[in-house]
Amino acid sequence: MSIYTTARDTDLRLTKTGDAVLKTGPQPEEPDASIFVNTRNSFQEFIGIGGAITDASAEVFAKLPAAKQAELIEAYYDPKTGIGYSLARTSIHSCDFSSDSFTYVSDEDKKLTSFSVEHDQKYRIPMIKRAIEAAGGKLLLYASPWSPPAFMKDNKNMLHGGKLLSDFFDTWALYYCKFIEAYEAEDMPIWGITVQNEPLAVQRWESCIFTAEEERDFLKNHLGPTMNAAGYGGKKIVVWDHNRDLMTHRASTIFDDPEASKYAWGTGFHWYETWAGGEPMFKNVGVLKEAYPDKQLLFTEGCVEGFDAAKYQHWPNAERYGRSMISDFNEGTAGWTDWNILLDQRGGPNHVGNFCFAPVHGDTETGELIYTPSYYYIGHFSRFIRPGARRLSTACSRSHLLSTSFRNQDGSIVTVVMNPTDCEVSYRLYLDTQIVDAKIPAHAMQTLVL
Repeated sequence: MSIYTTARDTDLRLTKTGDAVLKTGPQPEEPDASIFVNTRNSFQEFIGIGGAITDASAEVFAKLPAAKQAELIEAYYDPKTGIGYSLARTSIHSCDFSSDSFTYVSDEDKKLTSFSVEHDQKYRIPMIKRAIEAAGGKLLLYASPWSPPAFMKDNKNMLHGGKLLSDFFDTWALYYCKFIEAYEAEDMPIWGITVQNEPLAVQRWESCIFTAEEERDFLKNHLGPTMNAAGYGGKKIVVWDHNRDLMTHRASTIFDDPEASKYAWGTGFHWYETWAGGEPMFKNVGVLKEAYPDKQLLFTEGCVEGFDAAKYQHWPNAERYGRSMISDFNEGTAGWTDWNILLDQRGGPNHVGNFCFAPVHGDTETGELIYTPSYYYIGHFSRFIRPGARRLSTACSRSHLLSTSFRNQDGSIVTVVMNPTDCEVSYRLYLDTQIVDAKIPAHAMQTLVL
């Protein structure tokens, strides 16, 4: 068994720190810190981990020296020398992490005859193609809209919420199909779409409001049938795409209607419910999986808000990722998507000043790449857990450790362990009836691979 470690106040960054041999173990004792993996109990199939290739990411990427571009692509997508990202999200036309607002049609083009993704061919599409190549020619790619074009909305503005006008339900549904067609013409297969990014948030950037009933009816009567008619019935449609707090209500409203549910692959969710105070609502993810076991769960967005260059190496940012990923997977999530894979030294570009952190920042003035601890924490999952893996039953005997496990299709077993405390912890990993004794430093992440 190989052990890899990333730890605060050390140089350990996804570093191999040891090998261990499994041995027959004794009865666990109450004072021990133990992690129990039962390989006979398996759960959801893993579809991948990745991040969003936004306009902002692609624009920063284009400004980097060629050597740094190659380094970044390898760091994210190479499964051996990088962290092996296997999925990606992108936007359907602009979002806040674009340099400006734009659509794929000319103003008032109700028939979409002017539809073109030419805007994306300058920066975004070339970066996605390089990512696909580095990932071995296959990358699960899905797309989300932030807002319909202004002429389709009641507020005549892509920003500040507003709603899709009923006259444009079918036109907007066709827009998704046009996007899929255009991207696939560029040899970038689209796995699926989400219906609407953050459908209950009135934002100062691109946004559009759908109540649960409105999203259900749009999916049932317009988007689902239109995609089927266009030959895209096999594409996955993900509902909600907002925070964990209200995900159960949204999903039940849609999934309890058979005519809407038949078009929905599952539910997407974000981690920003803590804006209202309180802790992340991980249990809601499990409640939803328990209620609808045949529907899938996909974490579609999370980032650390409020960019501050003094906090590039701020360890709690990484621990936010680690806690969320372990908890979301243990509650039944099939895949996990970070937000922007790359931003500049200001946390942008963002056309409304909503500057945030990314796991890697590119300084467009110096040409350097800055790797944050979040990059390495994500890598403890994405490098070792591969698409097609199955989650295994994993439980910790002490609350100061967090853990999850998967079995890959090649038979290898991966256990990820996080220690968010101020103290080193000695623990015993039970793999069925065999054990490994290990130590994890304070504020550290480990991956154990058998």
